[in-house]
Amino acid sequence: MIPPRPLFFLFATFLSTACGAEPPRVDSSTLTGKVMVGYQGWFNAEGDGAKRGYNHWTRGGARPAPGNVRVDMWPDLTDFPAAERFPTDLMHADGSRAEVFSSYLRPTVVRHFAWMQEHGIDGVFLQRFINSLSRGTSLAVNNAVLENVRAGARQHGRVYALMYDLSSLAPGKADVLIEDWKKLLRDTRLTRDPAYLRHRGKPLLALWGCGFKDDKPRPTLEDWRQILTFLKNDKEHGGLSLMIGVPSFWRTLTRDSVAEPALLELIQLADVISPWTPGRYRTPESAATHATTVWEPDLAWCRERNIDFLPVAFPGFSWHNMKPTTPLNAIPRLQGRFFWSQITAARRAGAGMLYVAMFDEVDEATAIFKVTNHPPTGPGDGVQFATYEGLPSDHYLRLTGLAARVIRGELPATDDLPLPVPPQP
Repeated sequence: MIPPRPLFFLFATFLSTACGAEPPRVDSSTLTGKVMVGYQGWFNAEGDGAKRGYNHWTRGGARPAPGNVRVDMWPDLTDFPAAERFPTDLMHADGSRAEVFSSYLRPTVVRHFAWMQEHGIDGVFLQRFINSLSRGTSLAVNNAVLENVRAGARQHGRVYALMYDLSSLAPGKADVLIEDWKKLLRDTRLTRDPAYLRHRGKPLLALWGCGFKDDKPRPTLEDWRQILTFLKNDKEHGGLSLMIGVPSFWRTLTRDSVAEPALLELIQLADVISPWTPGRYRTPESAATHATTVWEPDLAWCRERNIDFLPVAFPGFSWHNMKPTTPLNAIPRLQGRFFWSQITAARRAGAGMLYVAMFDEVDEATAIFKVTNHPPTGPGDGVQFATYEGLPSDHYLRLTGLAARVIRGELPATDDLPLPVPPQP
């Protein structure tokens, strides 16, 4: 079992920061050996300057109240000063008013990166949702959060890469992404940032949502081919390493995947593929089975074609307040055992990198950042929240940092949870 960090380590960290010393920097030259977390950065609050109300905290952006909350976990704001807290109409059991944060505020995002540095988390894939690029206010907020992430990565020695979510891109609209990428490079020189993650000698760009079978108006495989070809080959804006987020059953073209052989041809344009697994299994046992029956042959297929494989691990799942007909804690965390089972299973399957979904998504209760065990209780009925089951608010930050050591082979991939937890009832 990994003991708590010794006092001398904490003091050395404090002294280094207080004296203005440069923090230890994560190697930005490769994705190999890293654990990256997804960073949504989509939370706003009235008065933060973004003019989007309480975006993502509630339906319609209204001030949070029992009848409109759409998140299933409540953030722990113990570390936050008053200037970064925004009031709601929800109350805690002790009579204090519940508060939320905004990703639009740079100090808040920088603090998140401080937590990553403290716990040994390598960096983030910053989500950029394609459907937000056509709305001026949303685009401005996306760009502001990007700059916040860049500041946090620089200040705390972490790395970052952009991840476009193309799940809502209309068919035939490949130019929307291409033009946004051109503008980003022109305005920000993003890929020249020393903290921007590279892989195989090139800046890494992630593109999520290729080949999923559902009712959404997703881009066609030909749209994807146009995007990937441009990003790999354009002399001014391309020359990138590309990570593609694909369905869990992409290799067999079954279940969540379109049944089109062209998908397998398209995937071979990628440098890294990352099958999406949240919701695909629900227990430690089924996660282990998924690793041996799906991930291991996936990895073999990728190795034959010189493609890197980035599995996804998630700590649990709940979206009761978003979809009240679903139960709270639909996929239980089991004090971290469910999360840890995926980490060790990925390593045993042969993975040399890992994507954790997500850092800050309390919407679907997949967050690993600091969450309170004492969420609001009302007033009124109809709102419930998942918690960290009485465990410290940094429990999943610590597990994610330890996951990086497992993936790099510095710790063994054992089934035992490496942090102390109370006995299960």
